[in-house]
Amino acid sequence: MRAQAPQPQRPAPTPAPTADPYATNPNPGATQFPLAAPAGKDSGAKQMPPPGAINQGAFDPATWKYGPAFNAPAGSKVWNPAKLKLTQGGKVTGGTLFGATDPSTYCAMAGAGYDFIWTEMQHGQTDWQAVARMWRTCPHAKAVPGARIAATDEREIQHALDAGALVIVVPTVDTVAEAIQARDWVYFPPLGRRSSGGGPAFDAAMYGGVPGGYRNTINDNIVLVLMIETLEGLKNADEIARVPGVSAIFAASGDLGNFSGYRQGTPDYERAINIVHDAAVKAGVRLCGPFAWRDRPDFTCFQAGSETAAIARGVAAELGNLANTQGQPEVGPFAVKKPQ
Repeated sequence: MRAQAPQPQRPAPTPAPTADPYATNPNPGATQFPLAAPAGKDSGAKQMPPPGAINQGAFDPATWKYGPAFNAPAGSKVWNPAKLKLTQGGKVTGGTLFGATDPSTYCAMAGAGYDFIWTEMQHGQTDWQAVARMWRTCPHAKAVPGARIAATDEREIQHALDAGALVIVVPTVDTVAEAIQARDWVYFPPLGRRSSGGGPAFDAAMYGGVPGGYRNTINDNIVLVLMIETLEGLKNADEIARVPGVSAIFAASGDLGNFSGYRQGTPDYERAINIVHDAAVKAGVRLCGPFAWRDRPDFTCFQAGSETAAIARGVAAELGNLANTQGQPEVGPFAVKKPQ
């Protein structure tokens, strides 16, 4: 009988990334704490660092040298297809999910050909629990999850990001301070102030297994779009567009009319749009607007229609000359109403 060749030893499996921010902490009793402050005594840490510290002298946030623990690995590549297309100069389109909460509807839109899904959280009635359920049902669909949040608010932005958003649209940005605040909640340090609280985005089923790791690479994969919608926003558009971390500014076609009092096509309205255009061009960021402006010079990212509009267009395209050829009963609830 021939002796069996020894079987190679399989390496121990790597633990799956998890949404639990404390999952990698050692078990109690398994770690020594040689640099811990002595029990019951002032360690003097505010004035004097422990041996080997990079940051010397008295503690000062203004001069702190950020550590390399969360740097992206050398040579990391962008894994968000919407960010990749945007930075390459391609035209990026978001389909608007306004009211649907059924994951099957969301997944159908996410697989229909858009670059991202503009989940409407400013004017829509959907809650974040429903959004997170939709996004994690088909986390790797063609269109990546995105959201227009309600304001430059930490809670809203971190709800979106922790649930898996890769595109964040912030409405009604009027000042540089608001732009910086939005940027701060979107990005992890050192660029921003996003806290690491876990959520579906960190799970292996979503982005936990991306090359380089989610925490270390997400700052390079987020798309941040700031909307210019008011006269105050127009005044500060140049400075808003130059805030580090801003991917694009959006010329809000409806609200620039609402806040200016002029309709599209009039000289005053077009001046407002051109102010946003000029700010984007000077800052070297992308310029966004409604899908109807996809042929307007320098516009490269767009908001398309809602799920209900997409269904109507799809049915019309599918049926062709058979669309709206229903039978015409003379009586009953489906009878054609005659003008009074």
